[in-house]
Amino acid sequence: MTKLSVNINKIATLRNSRGGANPNVVQVAMDAQRFGADGITVHPRPDERHIRYADVRELRPVVRTELNIEGNCSEKKFVDLVTQVVPEQVTLVPDAEGQLTSDHGWDTIKHRDYLKDMVARFKSYGIRVSIFVDANPKMVEGAVATGTDRVELYTEAYARDFAKGKKESAIIPYWEAATVARDAGLVLNAGHDLDRFNLGFFLQKIPWIAEVSIGHALICDALYLGLENTIQLYKRQLSFINHLEA
Repeated sequence: MTKLSVNINKIATLRNSRGGANPNVVQVAMDAQRFGADGITVHPRPDERHIRYADVRELRPVVRTELNIEGNCSEKKFVDLVTQVVPEQVTLVPDAEGQLTSDHGWDTIKHRDYLKDMVARFKSYGIRVSIFVDANPKMVEGAVATGTDRVELYTEAYARDFAKGKKESAIIPYWEAATVARDAGLVLNAGHDLDRFNLGFFLQKIPWIAEVSIGHALICDALYLGLENTIQLYKRQLSFINHLEA
């Protein structure tokens, strides 16, 4: 069944807006797992505007499912953090410094040799590696040459077009890229702007997605529906789609 990794960056954003430790990101991570999350995702950035590097170190002992750390491996501080914490998974994202949110995947052809070196470095610590890529078969093919374990499809374009009522055309490039990944033996993740409205169709068309990472939409839903109920709503949707494909 497709796993749900809950991104808790927005919890840290709320905390940082006021100072102090409320809401407590460690407690939220513990509760999210208790409510059914299959993993916890964090994306520390150099300015620490949401998740802080210290948060990640505090989270490591309490994440009993899977810890996924996203970030730009060109930042030495990020690489040092990941190799010290040793999460189950690291997701390599080509963010620029000060970038509001992730908005593109790696050019795995142009940066193949660099990514190959970074993948090998993280894997030497026993960390599973996923590379963030656009829904482009060539970028997936390029990722294969790096030795990565997985790729994560950047789904913002799908979510945008889905909201415009263009779901059938929106899914085509993702299905094509996902098929290339599957045929090449890469495990497939997906994330960015997935929500409880567009998630079902995405997984119905690409049921071999191993993991979705969802933060912003899930936390927004939780403001109205409660965190426990929201996680269960997402989990039931994942379970329903996978049941249909069984």
